[in-house]
Amino acid sequence: MHLPKAAVAVLATLVTAATVAVAVASTPASAAAGTGTGYLRTSGNKIVDSTGATVRLTGINWFGMETDNRTFHGLWSSNPWKGQIDKMASLGYNTLRVPYSNDALKPGATATGVNDYVNPDLIGLTPLQILDKVVDYAGAKGMRIILDRHRPTSAGQSPLWYVAATPESTWINDWKALAQHYAGNTTVIGADLHNEPHAEGTNPNATGACWGCGDQSRDWRLAAERAGNAVLSVNPNWLIFVEGVSCPSGGLSNVWDGDPSNDEDCGWWGGNLSKAGQFPVRLNVANRLVYSPHEYATSVYHQSWFDAPDYPANLPAIWDKYWGYLYKQNVAPIMLGEFGTTLASNVDKVWLQELMKYLGTGVNGMSFTYWSWNPNSGDTGGIANDDWTTINQPKQDILQPYLIPPVGGGTPTTTPTVTPPPGQCTVTYKETNAWQGGFQGELTVKNTGTSAISGWSATWTFPSGVTLNNGWNAVVTQSGTTWTAKGPDWSKNLAPGASVAVGFTANGPSSQPAGAACS
Repeated sequence: MHLPKAAVAVLATLVTAATVAVAVASTPASAAAGTGTGYLRTSGNKIVDSTGATVRLTGINWFGMETDNRTFHGLWSSNPWKGQIDKMASLGYNTLRVPYSNDALKPGATATGVNDYVNPDLIGLTPLQILDKVVDYAGAKGMRIILDRHRPTSAGQSPLWYVAATPESTWINDWKALAQHYAGNTTVIGADLHNEPHAEGTNPNATGACWGCGDQSRDWRLAAERAGNAVLSVNPNWLIFVEGVSCPSGGLSNVWDGDPSNDEDCGWWGGNLSKAGQFPVRLNVANRLVYSPHEYATSVYHQSWFDAPDYPANLPAIWDKYWGYLYKQNVAPIMLGEFGTTLASNVDKVWLQELMKYLGTGVNGMSFTYWSWNPNSGDTGGIANDDWTTINQPKQDILQPYLIPPVGGGTPTTTPTVTPPPGQCTVTYKETNAWQGGFQGELTVKNTGTSAISGWSATWTFPSGVTLNNGWNAVVTQSGTTWTAKGPDWSKNLAPGASVAVGFTANGPSSQPAGAACS
């Protein structure tokens, strides 16, 4: 939203990892616990997990990485970063939306505003390394992460997805780098491509983001397709979150020209998806698109509909028009990426209550990430109070009935190295996450010989009842209790001293592999 926002991520050294997904064909027939298992995808207006079970994201924004601090705000407080995530999870927030700016991804970017005494484990870390730690810890609690490219630079929000200092090519390349960096990590589920595209200039001289106008330099729908498809080309497992615009024309109406036919119906920045039905975002990978509008109260801006004589009965029709129709017509899921209020006025309290009713109850309701955890959001405040520890209970009380808590996983465990018969490779296994009904594992195959292994493979067994969800960094298959990982076409050979970490998620009880061998 157009108020102090945050996002920082330093892309120092990005580890490239391609994913090879093992497809699980099913239809949503049940509700998943927490945020489900494996990667997420879409089915009609639902978000589903790798088993086809319906998932509802009920999350919160934690900003700071888009600002000059280049890392999460509140790390300066007396509440350790893990304590803050613990609190979010305990309240029922199962997803973190993390804003960042491209400045945070530049080589040499540094994180500031970190209390070293309270957070000694963050000393000297880059913004990306801090983000990695948040991802790992949140994932261990069963939470999901959505990355939000909030600003092209830390200086402020822009109507278009590019500025002179950050051209479209940088925007797309940084997204691809992040998608590769987190490939195979099922905690990070997707990309919110650009925050709050909006109008600029007065029609007919519009210079802001339009929807469906066909101008390559301004049409946000076309830009979202370019960036979304670029991300999916390197990480086809991610969801692509696309916000709306404010005015479909990309410009503000000339209210002084005396011609009401030229006056356009505009909404919140990023909140107007009224043209998405006519001009949908087209992605090269099916079942990956989630529309993500924003919605705010009078503490941000006093829209005309707040003064309507039939308020708040008029609100559902307004939401239907701007974005709700996409959900009601089963076009795509809605994930309300930002909504918030100081709750200082009764008008806003009623607005928040009615909005939550509109989003729906239970797992079949629309997903959302509330703005924000941060108390230092200028025109909304936060769920956390100024001490970053205690909670704004009036806000939480309204949201609480709609929250679906994450299902926390166990502490990652590591087993000893499993050495096959004398040869030139070893296999090491560790369980990296676990949850009710499933777990995530990582099998590292290392060439200990002096010559390359051509067409490397590894085999192992799991007990009956353990079934494969998906795998990455190899072609992972299962036949009965025998599992096999083979080098993909792009990396069939393993050089002397080289290793590959094969990741996978599985259904069933946490298990240790038996009879692991490689060749």
